[in-house]
Amino acid sequence: MSVNSTSADPTSVRRRAVRGRAAALGALALAGSLLATVPARADGTGGSPSAAPSAGSTPTGDGAQAVCKRLPKTEQRVTKALARLNGDASVAGSVARLQQRADNAKAAGHTEIEKLLNDRLTARKGLLTTLQTRQSDLGPVATWCAAHDQGKSR
Repeated sequence: MSVNSTSADPTSVRRRAVRGRAAALGALALAGSLLATVPARADGTGGSPSAAPSAGSTPTGDGAQAVCKRLPKTEQRVTKALARLNGDASVAGSVARLQQRADNAKAAGHTEIEKLLNDRLTARKGLLTTLQTRQSDLGPVATWCAAHDQGKSR
């Protein structure tokens, strides 16, 4: 009888099933042991002494240099977002456009859609307020960065 015989001997079928289960359990055990070591290395206890600081460490500075470096792009993004939100009903993403859609849903009697759009409108108006506050905060930050060598001096 050859090794690749097509006859189904009950004993050999049972042996293959047992081997398959044993292999699956072995793989599961190996995966479990590998996963068990990952948290130990993630918190620095199982890694080298030069590993990255743990999440519990405190910052040593205020990040002023990084804030000053990102300031021009931040100002551009905030200005662009405010222009979009304050646009008229023809501007995608504007408060006026979403208000028009909510009004259209109400006129059509689609109460569920109207509720969804009004909830989105509330969130978008909140975003508008947040961005206006952020824009007003960026002016003094730009002045500070200019006066302190882009955050390099204290």
